[in-house]
Amino acid sequence: MTMEFLMRIGRDALLLILYLAGPLLGAGLLVGLVISLFQALTQIHEMTLSFVPKIIVVFLVLALLGPWMLGRLLYFTSTLFINLPNLIR
Repeated sequence: MTMEFLMRIGRDALLLILYLAGPLLGAGLLVGLVISLFQALTQIHEMTLSFVPKIIVVFLVLALLGPWMLGRLLYFTSTLFINLPNLIR
């Protein structure tokens, strides 16, 4: 178990987190920005107006990108299990 090997696993894990969370957070951010602009223009400040569309969009993005996310996660996990003997050594 070398330090480079552990650093590579940590880097790959952090990149995987960014790849998986990025589309969800980006979609929520974009919808939040559009709704905030709408609220500022119309001066309607209802809390559910900002909350419900964000939840719907995040669930839609999760439904659309779910198989891709699961594939990335399974690939990382299987690679980690394949390299498990290198961790013990």
